[in-house]
Amino acid sequence: MRDDLSRRVSAEFFGTFWLVFGGCGAAVLSAAYPGLGIGFLGVALAFGLTVLTMAYAVGPISGGHFNPAVTLGLWAAGRCANKHVVPYIIAQVIAAVAAAAVLWVIASGKPGWVPGNFAANGYGDLSPGKYGLTSCLITEVVATFFFLFVIIGTTSKGAASGFAGIPIGLALTLIHLVAIPVTNTSVNPARSTGPALFAGPQYIGQLWLFWLAPILGAMVAGALTRWMYEPEGIIDTVVVEERRVA
Repeated sequence: MRDDLSRRVSAEFFGTFWLVFGGCGAAVLSAAYPGLGIGFLGVALAFGLTVLTMAYAVGPISGGHFNPAVTLGLWAAGRCANKHVVPYIIAQVIAAVAAAAVLWVIASGKPGWVPGNFAANGYGDLSPGKYGLTSCLITEVVATFFFLFVIIGTTSKGAASGFAGIPIGLALTLIHLVAIPVTNTSVNPARSTGPALFAGPQYIGQLWLFWLAPILGAMVAGALTRWMYEPEGIIDTVVVEERRVA
């Protein structure tokens, strides 16, 4: 059992590291590169591709959460065991901070580099489009709700087996296309925490929103989908499967 948990936590660490390094790295290093910048369309694709690739690489080990809101949403839906929630979230946050630190070292190697917002999330004056708190709160709640809705729906019984990573990655891309101008797109408290620690105290002061809103949206989606999909025996199925693996 202990070895199985270590494998799961390692998978979550590497998956989350890749998400932050790839997605935020695209924003910090490539989005505005002179003459060849990928813009926020490229950043949106980068985030989607990180989830898509790691869903297939390590998803079979841990379930491929890479996001505290996803872990809590799946727990609310009866898809994540109690014993995995805290270890997963700790691994995700550590991985996000580690990835942000690596990005900082890489980006600061350019002469005259100015960190700016360092791909951090914000509202009000720290929002890319200067959107207020209410707009940012609604955006993050709704976006995370539908992200979980897609995750749970595409991994439910009757869904096309083996293809869930594709719609999940595309859903995250779509979310970024909508939300980058509003909040710089979080839907992931770990992803928000890593860059904020390097962007400055003003971004750290707004982190509460990017924990509260994604978790709220995810938990509502988890509760709703628990009723919509596989309404009978979800918890029992999870427990039996984990006992078999252990």
